[in-house]
Amino acid sequence: MARIHPTAIVDPAAELAEDVEVGAYTLIGPEVSIGSGSRIGPHCVIEGRTRIGRDNRIFQFCSLGAAPQDKKYAGEPTALSIGDRNTIREFCTFNLGTAQDAGVTRVGDDNWVMAYVHLAHDVQLGSNAILANNATLAGHVHVGDWVIVGGLSGIHQFCKVGAHAMLGFQSHVSQDVPPYMTVSGNPLAVHGINAEGLRRRGFGPARIARIKQMHRLLYRDGLTFAKACEAIGTLDGEDEAGRDDVALMAGFLAGATRGVVR
Repeated sequence: MARIHPTAIVDPAAELAEDVEVGAYTLIGPEVSIGSGSRIGPHCVIEGRTRIGRDNRIFQFCSLGAAPQDKKYAGEPTALSIGDRNTIREFCTFNLGTAQDAGVTRVGDDNWVMAYVHLAHDVQLGSNAILANNATLAGHVHVGDWVIVGGLSGIHQFCKVGAHAMLGFQSHVSQDVPPYMTVSGNPLAVHGINAEGLRRRGFGPARIARIKQMHRLLYRDGLTFAKACEAIGTLDGEDEAGRDDVALMAGFLAGATRGVVR
């Protein structure tokens, strides 16, 4: 039987795995499902069509699955989906999706989400990301795997942040951030590639050299954006992983919708 504090209110229609823990004064709505091994702290509100996977740790005072802060929302049956093994610290707010987009706000696996982080409607957050305190992701933002978002950073609606990018403290993101880059400031500026992060994740010298080459083409060689994209598209990695890096960058640049920070 799930370990539910006697002061918590869990709707009988909610689906909780047998070993889920629910803290004092937490409220869980009828369309919520929570997977095995997850622990929900006290004073949380989890509502809407919210699915929470396995082995998540959700700390006190979080609001998950509330209606989106979008005036167009008219009660459509949208959703929030949270994967496995995420840590979600105090006072985080994750909203439902909207009918104007995918209809679901999605969080992947193994993310480390610090206090006061806000994920607005239709955010698509990958896996293994770190979002520091007070990071704010507006509606329709896409963030790739292994991204680090510094504290007090804001990401404008519809922006995309590519995998392995690092956003420094108080970054003001109003354009798309390509994969592998380190950026910070207001106005936002690119300061090179996230070399240390890549090394920690097992990227070898050849892969890092190819990523540096893509950075030079995009930011250092004086090429127009179109010419830089063309040059990056002709690169070939030394192995499958290197080719995947080139394909990731080329695909991201081709799909940029708000312009790329340069």
